[in-house]
Amino acid sequence: MDKIKKILLVEDEAKMRELIRIAFKKENFETYEAVDGKQALNIIKNFHFDIVILDIMLPEIDGWTVCREIRKGSDIPIILLTARGEEFDKLFGFELGADDYIVKPFSPRELVARVKALLRRAENRSVETTSIIDLGDITINTLSREVKVDGKSISFTNKEYELLLFLSTNQNIVFTREQLLLKVWGYDQYGDPRTVDTHIKRIREKLGSKSSCITTIWGVGYKFEVKR
Repeated sequence: MDKIKKILLVEDEAKMRELIRIAFKKENFETYEAVDGKQALNIIKNFHFDIVILDIMLPEIDGWTVCREIRKGSDIPIILLTARGEEFDKLFGFELGADDYIVKPFSPRELVARVKALLRRAENRSVETTSIIDLGDITINTLSREVKVDGKSISFTNKEYELLLFLSTNQNIVFTREQLLLKVWGYDQYGDPRTVDTHIKRIREKLGSKSSCITTIWGVGYKFEVKR
């Protein structure tokens, strides 16, 4: 990441903004700030950023709504910040299109690591070649990032798509949750293995009758098998 990356930090707590700003300044990032959801959406309309760090509990417009509005016109990486760590909140955030989710309190170093991982993944996506992956009743277009099940287009979030793509292009190989965190999210030191479980659950729900292609290997992890 030679080019200086621009981060939009949306956080209403001044002390939290300061800690995050200092951490990213040390890593040569440019950090721009918004103190509420309304201000964040106005800024995003007029400026380009490489990633958004978005608190959920915000004045004016909450983080859920900001995330939803961003996703209407952009696939920019989004990390949600929140003091709430329940599975429902994570599922909801991922469903809205968030790429990652970090629960307060957290280490600024952890946030930096996750941002770097997401940016690496975004850069790798930009060099993908055109290809149609035929998985029987499931097809994946790696250029348009479109997934079809029985000929019907299914909407996946960025991370759901990347996890499905990784598993499906490494068929019949069992991966632990930790390996998937490293391969798909790009980090292994700070990741919560339950994040993998949450995404697998959502992918299976969207695959519907074809969900059995992702097999749980109890006590180990997951693997993908084509069901024809």
